[in-house]
Order: sequence, then C-alpha cells, then structure tokens
Amino acid sequence: MMLLKGVALSVVMFLSVSTFAQEQMAFSSELNKTRYQSLVEELRCPKCQNQSLADSNSGIAVDLRELVHQLIEQGKTDQEVVDYMVARYGTFVLYRPQHSSATFLLWYGPFILLGLGILAFVYVVMANRKRRGRAL
Repeated sequence: MMLLKGVALSVVMFLSVSTFAQEQMAFSSELNKTRYQSLVEELRCPKCQNQSLADSNSGIAVDLRELVHQLIEQGKTDQEVVDYMVARYGTFVLYRPQHSSATFLLWYGPFILLGLGILAFVYVVMANRKRRGRAL
C-alpha cells in the first residue's frame, strides 16, 4: 500500500514539474505564446508514435519545445519553424502530412475505396433487379 502511494506521489510530482517547466517560458508577446501553443500541438514528437510535442514528456520533446520557443522568439514564421523541423526530422513530425504524390493514397484512398464500394453496391442491386424481372 505504501509503495502505491509512493508511486502515485512520484507520478503527480513528475507531471507537476513538467507542467511547471513548460509554463515558465517567457514570451515577448501574447501572439508568440499562442503561436507556440499551436505549433507544439501540430508537431509530433519524433520519439513518441502518437503524441504531439505538447503531450510528450520525453527528453527530445522537451528540447524541441524549447527550440520552437527560441525560433518563435527569433522572429521565425510558423512555416519556417515547421520547415526547420521537417528538414531535421522528416515529414514524420507533421500530424497532417503535406499533399504530394507520395501521400496521395493517404489523403484520397478512403474516398476512392468508398466510391468503388458504392459502384459495386449499385452494380449488385441492378443485377438483382434484372434477375428478378426475368424470374417473374
């Protein structure tokens, strides 16, 4: 029982420290703070499969949050920050992959499959109607 309390206390302290560290970043304007929050939500942690930089507590995510902060404070645009991250870590860091020939099926594959499914459904329904018409 004491072990569980110790583990729970450790987890709470860890989360509090990481949140406290993130809140301590000084921004030159409220706009920069808003841009920062938007960017760390849109960029994926290179170490964590399905977590944004804002959600991850891995060491690299902490470093990248600090880097995003620095780039914003240096006057870089959002696109320049994203381009820097993509150049360094690849398109994996983007939660929304860019439209390109390499991602064509990712973006449009579900719609193509849905269209083919609807065509197949219409074909089967029409074929059944023709068979019923002959049987009567």
